[in-house]
Amino acid sequence: MHFNRKTRERVDKKLVADAEKLAGKLSKIRRRIHMYPELAYQEKRTSEFVADTLRGMGIEVRTGVAKTGVVGVLRGASKGKTVAFRGDMDALPITEQNQKPYVSRVPGVMHACGHDANTTTVLGTAMLLAQRLSRLKGNAKFIFQPSEEAPPGGALPMIKDGALKSPKVDWIIGVHVDSTVQVGKIGLRDGHMMAAADDFSLSITGEAAHGAKPHLGVDAIQLQAQVIQALQQVVSRKMDPTHPVVLTLGTIHGGYRQNVIADRVDIEGTLRTLYPGDRKKAPKMIERIVRKVTEAFGGGYEFEYRLGYPSLSCDPKLNAVVQSTMEELFGKRSVVELDTPSMGGEDFAYFANEVPGMMLRLGTRNKQLGFDYPWHHPKFDIDEKGLWVGAAVMAGTGMRLLNGE
Repeated sequence: MHFNRKTRERVDKKLVADAEKLAGKLSKIRRRIHMYPELAYQEKRTSEFVADTLRGMGIEVRTGVAKTGVVGVLRGASKGKTVAFRGDMDALPITEQNQKPYVSRVPGVMHACGHDANTTTVLGTAMLLAQRLSRLKGNAKFIFQPSEEAPPGGALPMIKDGALKSPKVDWIIGVHVDSTVQVGKIGLRDGHMMAAADDFSLSITGEAAHGAKPHLGVDAIQLQAQVIQALQQVVSRKMDPTHPVVLTLGTIHGGYRQNVIADRVDIEGTLRTLYPGDRKKAPKMIERIVRKVTEAFGGGYEFEYRLGYPSLSCDPKLNAVVQSTMEELFGKRSVVELDTPSMGGEDFAYFANEVPGMMLRLGTRNKQLGFDYPWHHPKFDIDEKGLWVGAAVMAGTGMRLLNGE
């Protein structure tokens, strides 16, 4: 993950000063969005605010993209290629436990994953690039996506609705705040960054009987216990141990009362993989194990497998440009190489499958101030310095990609 210094161009060093001047404005924007979080495909208030903010910069705006998505286009002074920046807008059904003045005003809903900050950072990127319009060769596109948290997600519908066209996108950069990366830094990883996230439903069927006469029935509860034990072998004995795979059974429901042999148990689970071959192979293994175990004990099964987000892989060449830009703006120690991929899912992968793409992890951690809670925690919050740092590196990367500044 090293940019070729022989081809390195200068970065606009004024970006840092200009971005820092936006700190107060970006903080206000982020807090406004944070106070009024909206769930997937309900981002009406957020998308209206985003669209109005973009229009205020003189940026072309298209609304209603994949229902509540927004796309802005900043056309440069001369023709050229197009770089896109993506921020997601939806919140989570979590009750916030913070005591800040900007705490969520919506009961049971909060920005516990930092999408308010992702959106704000992309808006900050737009502000910095709009200031440099006369020097911009080509176009900058700003994609504000609904429903990242709720599969099947908003990225694929936005693509189908033309978000990467008119003008055609040549590169795309995603941003996501990260409370494991110190504020003032970014985290990068070449190749596999996040996993494919698939779900499945499994029902084990038996035959009901009186609890005192189990031999007259087929106990679905005992069957599911055998199935669950056997399924652990999928990862530990059937998959390449050098390929990360996670099989999780998240819910189990079955039985009627204490003295009835249950005739059905319903299970829901998720499978996370990084490699396409593993993603294709594992569901067949799961069903084969379930079929063999249930047949052996006289039971049956129903199995439904649902493909979710694909795995996210970051383009090394694009990563190198981001790394070089960040190092020139904020110093050599401002980039953290992420050693391992996350087994979480992210539908930005759909964008990165269409055009060269990367996702930068924007550092927002400040343990002394209490900004170290993980994603989806009811006390999740960020050090807002990360907002203008992220805007600066993304704007600088955009300028470099388009015209080598």
